[in-house]
Amino acid sequence: MTSIEVRDLSKVFKVPVREAGLAQSVRAVFRRQHREVVAVDRVSFSLEKGEIVGFLGPNGAGKTTTLKMLAGLLFPDGGEVRVLGHAPQRRERAFLGKIALVMGNRNSLQWDLPAVDSFELHRAIYQIPEAVFRTRRDEFIELLDVGDLVTKPVRNLSLGERMKMEIVAALLHGPDVLFLDEPTLGLDITMQKRIRRFIADYGSRFGATVLLTSHYMADVVALSQRVIVIHHGQILFDGDLSSLSSRFSTHKTIGLTTDGAFGDLSSYGEVVEIGPAKAVLRVPRRDVSSVAARLLANLPIEDLTIEDPPIEDVIEQAFALSPEVDVEQSP
Repeated sequence: MTSIEVRDLSKVFKVPVREAGLAQSVRAVFRRQHREVVAVDRVSFSLEKGEIVGFLGPNGAGKTTTLKMLAGLLFPDGGEVRVLGHAPQRRERAFLGKIALVMGNRNSLQWDLPAVDSFELHRAIYQIPEAVFRTRRDEFIELLDVGDLVTKPVRNLSLGERMKMEIVAALLHGPDVLFLDEPTLGLDITMQKRIRRFIADYGSRFGATVLLTSHYMADVVALSQRVIVIHHGQILFDGDLSSLSSRFSTHKTIGLTTDGAFGDLSSYGEVVEIGPAKAVLRVPRRDVSSVAARLLANLPIEDLTIEDPPIEDVIEQAFALSPEVDVEQSP
């Protein structure tokens, strides 16, 4: 069952052109010039019920704009989008009761009130039955270990603590689709792991569909088997996380362990690291098999490992590509 269907989705913003100087500023008051900025350019993808998909791209790539259109906060300039069968821009009550949008750099809770009071407000807005509300609230509070924080005014909480409260509030009505924009922003490593487990557990238990953006690649690796990479408003890649390296990475790394001396390894590849007993080489992907065979034949190798580069390096290479690159999708 398809939860999200996006076809040729586009969004263009008109931005005022401002030139330096007093004369230009005065002229702009009476005759303002604008330029068009294409934020999202004919984007197409679909998400099935229960999928958790990483939505990746550099700042300004169009991630947040896309999420806002899917959540109904922005009206598309072109294309078609359906979320749970609804057109998000219509902002129908039935639609709003089935989704949640959590943005790590935005605050939706009442600033001067304790979070627990904002939870009650959400209960009233979404008309959550009292028993269901209390069960979910208490369960989420326990899972995120925020029992000693819910009675403090939100303004007295740290960024990470507020983020946990935002997640609790967003899930109280049991949404079927989650749009998560930097959900672990400001959290320490331990709490990042707890949030990831919490999101994975929620998705599994409720069959929720999750579209996740994050600059922490650990979030994406831990939660998503599929990733969508967007750059300059266009989709660069849509497929399995495991195939991302083969799409964008031109090299692999070969790790070596020996009891003897390595000698000069430059003829085998780029020497990334070398020590008394260990070395790491960077080798073109097409040459990995032949280089490994030569190493094993010519050197006293005890152990040899072949690995893809870190996912962060792969993503950086993807972002460096021209926006005209062909889109590749996994079946």
